[in-house]
Amino acid sequence: MEENVSRMAPVTIRDVAQAAGVSLSSVSRALNGGKNVSARVARDVAAAANRLGYQPDLLARSLRTRSTGMVGCLVPDVSNPLYASIVQAAEARLREAGYLMVVANTANDPARERAAAAEFRSRRLDGILVAPGNDAGAGDWQELASAGVAGVILDRDLPQEEGDGAWPAVLVDHRGGARAATRYLIGLGHRRIALLTPGARMRPGRERIAGFLEAFAEAGIDPAGARLCIQESSMDFAQGDALAELRGEHRPTAMIALGTRILAGALRAARDLGLSVPHDLSVLSVGDTDLAAVHTPAITALRWDLEDVGRAAAELLLQRLRGGDAGGQSRALLPVDLVLRDSCAPPSERTS
Repeated sequence: MEENVSRMAPVTIRDVAQAAGVSLSSVSRALNGGKNVSARVARDVAAAANRLGYQPDLLARSLRTRSTGMVGCLVPDVSNPLYASIVQAAEARLREAGYLMVVANTANDPARERAAAAEFRSRRLDGILVAPGNDAGAGDWQELASAGVAGVILDRDLPQEEGDGAWPAVLVDHRGGARAATRYLIGLGHRRIALLTPGARMRPGRERIAGFLEAFAEAGIDPAGARLCIQESSMDFAQGDALAELRGEHRPTAMIALGTRILAGALRAARDLGLSVPHDLSVLSVGDTDLAAVHTPAITALRWDLEDVGRAAAELLLQRLRGGDAGGQSRALLPVDLVLRDSCAPPSERTS
């Protein structure tokens, strides 16, 4: 019985040292990537640890190093392909640097967001990537920043106090992108253009609305044709709102829609009403999603590099975790490009 108990006991660093024929300190340096470890010792230690099934005591290590080796990431909708690509790229870079990323999906629920903020803090995660669903929980994140938690904001304008505790941000130029898209449609002759987007409670929506209206102002065109169709969030299915717009007497001749469920709803509404794209309705996607690329006709889209957003956020966070100066007013503004395809054309005579 005693022999069985002995076999079930966890393998310790002392067991690894004995099996490898080296000192405890050599094993510790080899397993933790320390300096002054020969290639032979590192190889023997790794082989012994693998043969014995050694698993490091992460709790003990975190107590010694005051690091959990874990990073939190909060997004409002992880199923949204725009967020999914960002999260995937950030996770890959952080994993490469030795960190495990834990993702919290809030479904745009403020209560779930507050709970996630509390969990991140109670579990003493080393750092956080944050894309809140709205500004309502800004106080929770400000509290974490003031407490010295390393964090990076993903495409949001959260009010922060200036100083060492302020978090850097990775931002996308949604205003410039929406302005370019609207200019393009105006240049084709469209005057009644609808923008379907999550609303002004989040930075991307606010910036898109601003760029959309700026394009009308710059062109000196009556803004009465600028239709704002605000969705509660990108998770909402926009078919009903799109149908209401397209059934009107002076319906829009062009639509700009966020390239997720909102774009899907707009395209389905056009199909249900027998409207042909682009002959009866020009459609432009905000975000170059799979739907935009594979639809027939292929949808003209605003594109920004989602993987660049994730990698840039991860790099900023790693700078903070390594003690670098990535705080204060540090910002990374990523450009948005207009990708021309086949879904836009001048308005037909019967719709203009």
